[in-house]
Amino acid sequence: MTATSFTPTLPAQTVEREAHEAGRKPGRRTVEVVGASMLSHGIFRLVIRDPYVARHASPAQFVNLYPHDARMMLPRPFGVAGVDGDDVTLIYQIVGHGTEEFSTLEAGDAIDALGPLGKPFDLGKPANYVLVGGGLGVPPLLYAAQTLCRRDDARVTSVFGYRDERFADELVRGYVNAAHSITNAEGNVVDLLNDIEDELKVAAQPPVILSCGPTPMMRAVAAWASKRGIPAQLSLEARMGCGYGACVACVVDTPSGRLKVCKDGPVFTTEQLGWAA
Repeated sequence: MTATSFTPTLPAQTVEREAHEAGRKPGRRTVEVVGASMLSHGIFRLVIRDPYVARHASPAQFVNLYPHDARMMLPRPFGVAGVDGDDVTLIYQIVGHGTEEFSTLEAGDAIDALGPLGKPFDLGKPANYVLVGGGLGVPPLLYAAQTLCRRDDARVTSVFGYRDERFADELVRGYVNAAHSITNAEGNVVDLLNDIEDELKVAAQPPVILSCGPTPMMRAVAAWASKRGIPAQLSLEARMGCGYGACVACVVDTPSGRLKVCKDGPVFTTEQLGWAA
């Protein structure tokens, strides 16, 4: 795609080299689009080639993408959904003009990116990780599954809730020990957690819930986990401006005061958010 209003920044390799020489993280740079496809109605997969993000991103961290249209100044944040070599997969839904523009990208196009940003999931402990996602909260959990499946001390179960089409079931199936999903017509993810509760107790490692999705869903998941003494890490979704803590557009009220989703999160514990049952 060619956009006359778009002035590319420096290529990713140049930005990374200059940042390394200056002893800081690389800033906004221009990266190549290497793949683009539609997963289901209105939901797209975009693959960008960014060696820095590919080497440094951890599950639940996100990448800012900048629309070519100069009238849209703010970037759009997307959780990393997977890494393959130098290629980074992002999955998004068309919700406005920015994401509509991204849906027209094709392999060979260029786009400006910044990241990885935010605080990732803590995956340091051996555990039976239960990935509970809803809607477009599912993509960051795909990367968590890809990361955890390489470990001998982790068991992984996915519990995904969809509005209708199960767009990520095939993507996660190769990374998890068990995959469960449900659509709105069938119920919700808490119904699924109730159904598989005995299954979660069978694993040798204690369960840890990683969740991302709509806030009401995550509140319900946090309450379910809290009643059973299961620790939960919750990756919040929020409207963001800068993505790195400067604009204070994504604050969330917590028992400790207002925190920034982009910089203090997006991952918080149930206790940090005051969401325990």
